[in-house]
Amino acid sequence: MTVFALGARARARNYRLEALDSIGSTNSEALARARAGERGPLWLVTDQQTAGRGRRQRPWVAPRGNLAATVLETLDVPPSVAVTLGFAAGLALEAALQTVTTEQRMRGGSIPQFLLKWPNDVLADGRKLSGILLEAETTESGLAIAVGMGTNIVAAPDGTPYPATSLAALGIPATAGDLFTALSDSWAEFREIWNNGRGFPAIRRLWLERAAGLGEPVSIQFDAARVEGVFETIDEAGCLIVAGPDGRRTPIAAGDVHFGSAKSSGAA
Repeated sequence: MTVFALGARARARNYRLEALDSIGSTNSEALARARAGERGPLWLVTDQQTAGRGRRQRPWVAPRGNLAATVLETLDVPPSVAVTLGFAAGLALEAALQTVTTEQRMRGGSIPQFLLKWPNDVLADGRKLSGILLEAETTESGLAIAVGMGTNIVAAPDGTPYPATSLAALGIPATAGDLFTALSDSWAEFREIWNNGRGFPAIRRLWLERAAGLGEPVSIQFDAARVEGVFETIDEAGCLIVAGPDGRRTPIAAGDVHFGSAKSSGAA
């Protein structure tokens, strides 16, 4: 089993950690604990997840050696605000990936370009490396939110609608434990910037600086509908804004994003 440890910043912010040898879903476990009275902030982490899921209940399985981590927090915010926490999670993952590639960068090694793909993926050289899934339930203590973050460390699935990769395939020797320690610290940093939604303008600005496909043609599939145009920005609620050929700006709250011929699996 991988050894997991919180970073110094996370420990200073009173985060707790429970490392699990193997589990079906770290998000499901987090929400079950919230129903039993757990308020967090608590990290549940494993290097083997057997029944994980992404958006729209798509499967997200982490074989031994990959990272599946969920942070559970109880918030006094409405769900419409809580959903913007996902953008802070994307920034935290990108920052953690930059941290674990620092040594390789200093040696002059090849480093992939990490970009954030709306709404919930981290790409490495255009391939899906990490996914994020937010789930929430109302409890007596407030809104319990589970932020699940999975990263392909040793292996990536084949045959996915959106091409996937892993740190190993990219030649990056970091382990699940290495990435988690960096992630626990970067999460504490961006969670603090987010500040229960009050800091989302700053999070939005930072996210857009790292956005994949910004200013490029985009197609979004949701339910039976499709919207096409140019990815212009994200708005103050985190919706993707598509500028159509007629000049109309359409906000998209959820959907599968296509850049060119590549289609997102939407898994997280």
